[in-house]
Amino acid sequence: MGKDAPSAPLSLDAVRARIDAVDAELLQLIGERAELARAVAEAKRAAGDNGKFGLRPAREAQIVRRILKDRNPAASANLVIRVWREIMGDSLGQQGPFHLAVWGGKAESRVVELARLRFGSTPKLAVVAKAEDALAAAKTPGGVAVMALTPDSSWWGRLLAEPTLKIFATLPDLAASGPTSAVAVAQVEIAPTGADQTLWVTDSADIGKTVDALSRDGVAAAPLVQHGGLTLYALAGYYQQHDARLTRAPGQLHGVIGAAPEPFDL
Repeated sequence: MGKDAPSAPLSLDAVRARIDAVDAELLQLIGERAELARAVAEAKRAAGDNGKFGLRPAREAQIVRRILKDRNPAASANLVIRVWREIMGDSLGQQGPFHLAVWGGKAESRVVELARLRFGSTPKLAVVAKAEDALAAAKTPGGVAVMALTPDSSWWGRLLAEPTLKIFATLPDLAASGPTSAVAVAQVEIAPTGADQTLWVTDSADIGKTVDALSRDGVAAAPLVQHGGLTLYALAGYYQQHDARLTRAPGQLHGVIGAAPEPFDL
């Protein structure tokens, strides 16, 4: 038989034995990663950072992009992201307080689902009746508010007067899962990731005029929701609060209220 002859396929028993071996390797690696997460928590305590929220949205986005690029095509992108979201959520929970407050409006069950898909099953989750209750929870140690974007509420406009609270994620964060219907808010550091969208509010009521004015200044804008005389836009790219292109836009009251990675393309 020539050296280029195809090898005989594995028997079913051999495949099952290999699956058992891979499962054992996975379990060992997950345990090792959990130990490293505890080591991070201990190092933070030693440095006097105990209790500081460890959420780093920009780093998480870079990790997800890397694993999507490097994954074995035999593993679906959805599977890979779900596994890593659970691992990262568990790691964050070991480093200090971590809890979710969900306000879903009329789409409560969907927003709860989006919260779990994005942050995993580790953090405690409480559903709240009022948007302001979710924002209040986001001000507590380890708090994240996951909030619906609905046409009957402009809760997001309050972030103009809440400089410590920022939108850091749009949900769903997978492009294939549909348009943005919720966002995540926390007292967290926002940083560019290389593929971002900026969340911007204005009191200009004319969407067409606003989009055209921004476009002439090189800013691509898409309205997300409008209510109470305010409109929330997603701007393609990462913009700072005092960017002249934004201050020239129509409206008397406007401002950046966060930034988030663009939805991941599977």
